[in-house]
Amino acid sequence: MQTAPVPAAKSVFVVRHFQKSEGTDPSLTAEGAANARRLAAMLKDKGVTAIFATPTKRAIETAAPLAAQLGLAVTPYNPSDPPALLAAVRSTSGSALVVGHSNTVPDLVEMFGGAKPAPLSDSDFGTVYEVEADGKVVAIPVR
Repeated sequence: MQTAPVPAAKSVFVVRHFQKSEGTDPSLTAEGAANARRLAAMLKDKGVTAIFATPTKRAIETAAPLAAQLGLAVTPYNPSDPPALLAAVRSTSGSALVVGHSNTVPDLVEMFGGAKPAPLSDSDFGTVYEVEADGKVVAIPVR
């Protein structure tokens, strides 16, 4: 995948949705919902002006606490159309949160200009990848 850094002074925070229940389009578990609240506390002062999530309950619920805290909407994106997501993020006025899945997070980090992290397993939850404007990637545990 070709990298395309975001404009200067922006960071893109990429995270996999948190712990989910069972089912076709599951919601977050109580643990996942608690992690979503922790994520909101971590990012509330990071200049996030746009939030994107796949149109699944677990992704939207991961983003919802931060969106509510900042008075923003969660914008659904199509994971099959990465160029559209890249264009949307690049057009934001500040930093962005992007919620993906175990099979998309590494590619998203790379798409936003960072070094591609190792693949995520189905049990990997709780790491936020901050892709800085210069392409530096910082992995931050959600606590």
